[in-house]
Amino acid sequence: MNKEVRADIAVIGGGLGGFAAALAAASIGKKVIMTEETDWIGGQATSQGVPPDEHRWIETAGCTRSYRRFRDGVRDYYRTYFPMTEQARANPQLNPGNATVSKVCHEPRTALAVLTQMAAPYVHSGRLTILLRHAAESVETEGDSVRSVTVRCLESGDRTVLVAPYVLDATECGDLLPLAEAEYVTGAESQDQTGEPRALEGSANPMEMQAITYCFAMDYMEGEDHTIDKPKDYAFWSTYKPDFWPGKLLDWIGPHPVTHEKRQYVLFPEKECYPLFTYRRIADKTNFDPGTYESDITLVNWPQNDYFLGPVIDVPEEEKARHLEGAKQLSLSLLYWLQTEAPRPDGKIGYPGLRLRKDVLGTADGLAKYPYIRESRRIRADFTVLEQHITAPFHSDGRAEQFGDSVGIGYYAIDLHPSTGNRNYIHFSPLPFQIPLGSLIPVRMNNLLPACKNIGTTHITNGCYRLHPVEWNIGESAGLLAAFCLDRNVQPREVRGNKQLLEQFQQLLVKQGIELAWEHR
Repeated sequence: MNKEVRADIAVIGGGLGGFAAALAAASIGKKVIMTEETDWIGGQATSQGVPPDEHRWIETAGCTRSYRRFRDGVRDYYRTYFPMTEQARANPQLNPGNATVSKVCHEPRTALAVLTQMAAPYVHSGRLTILLRHAAESVETEGDSVRSVTVRCLESGDRTVLVAPYVLDATECGDLLPLAEAEYVTGAESQDQTGEPRALEGSANPMEMQAITYCFAMDYMEGEDHTIDKPKDYAFWSTYKPDFWPGKLLDWIGPHPVTHEKRQYVLFPEKECYPLFTYRRIADKTNFDPGTYESDITLVNWPQNDYFLGPVIDVPEEEKARHLEGAKQLSLSLLYWLQTEAPRPDGKIGYPGLRLRKDVLGTADGLAKYPYIRESRRIRADFTVLEQHITAPFHSDGRAEQFGDSVGIGYYAIDLHPSTGNRNYIHFSPLPFQIPLGSLIPVRMNNLLPACKNIGTTHITNGCYRLHPVEWNIGESAGLLAAFCLDRNVQPREVRGNKQLLEQFQQLLVKQGIELAWEHR
């Protein structure tokens, strides 16, 4: 007989959105159960190994108060526990990795430690229960509501039935949506469907999704040999040339994300070339006392290890497993190519001193615990955010669509990586945007809410609503929405449709430190 556990809110998925949802609901008195497939909470920032992708105003605006606590906590963690140079310790905008991708680029283990600290008061009090290594197996519905979710422990096989008035889908792939038979979409819409200039011409393609990536960490030990065993699929990946790529995938030349012209990469900083090692560097040894780190450490999430040979969503399990293994083989092949065949500016071949840092991501193979999933199933929502809502050609005043039901804000490039439809990058700038409440409300389901990148966006707009601070904001607002509805015995759709309820809910969001509008930028 399966064990049954009851709570006010069940959050399925412990990534940044799920964590923010659980933290928010627990902080205002709700009893929450959160599950997570891996043994690390934090999703993108931890188990997927992706340093924060953030906008240029992040230090002063454009994120929630709790996300800022997380960022501050990362810096404080290094200042408290690491022997640092006085200059680094005194820097209010300490960037542990001094990377170009983020102003606070750090190790996944640091993010895990900070998130664990943030959750501690509610875990210790019993208000928040976290079930690691648990995945959703089935959903029981009653009419248009979810009654329970059965999760299975991936280690013991034991099953637990979670019963809660509200269930939040914070899984990386939107896994509850098909289990609950909730309406959802996948892949790329057509221009006829959405009117978006950059949507597909002709027919939609539900199977066209952005690349996934198995990230890994490495450092560089000059004069040493840390060459890994030759990956079993290296013969394929070392010669593979995508149709839209300027040459082989494993090479120093790739397409520029915006112009698609040839772009020259190098490993280490060099004149007029794009250095990949410092791009997502998560530890710059010059920030720390001599001897603390033997080498800088970088996180490899590069153009060369984006896997786009097939989707892992809504395909048979055998096909999904094949693509996941293919993504792992690509990343290992990239490392092996770097160690053995990569041309060097000094005329030599290969960097055998590159060392796979398995400890950084806590796995036996050195790859992240979970693939970086850029595109999820997306709910069919009461309101869907389109390219027209957030891009400059449609807004002569320079401001994105102003949503009266805003539950947060965000900004990032519309950044679509190569797709399983064999399409090149789509990369361009939107305007600073809002997150409309309507995009968090499924068209039919009453108590099932999205809490990460599975909201009502399109293939195009997902490209800027999927990044760390936006996902956190979505999750936090979803958690607070569930708590608000419980306290007032109303449904999310009623909150959006009732002016008084909407104002009260938005007041709660503001009180909790969520910005609802951008100052004109």
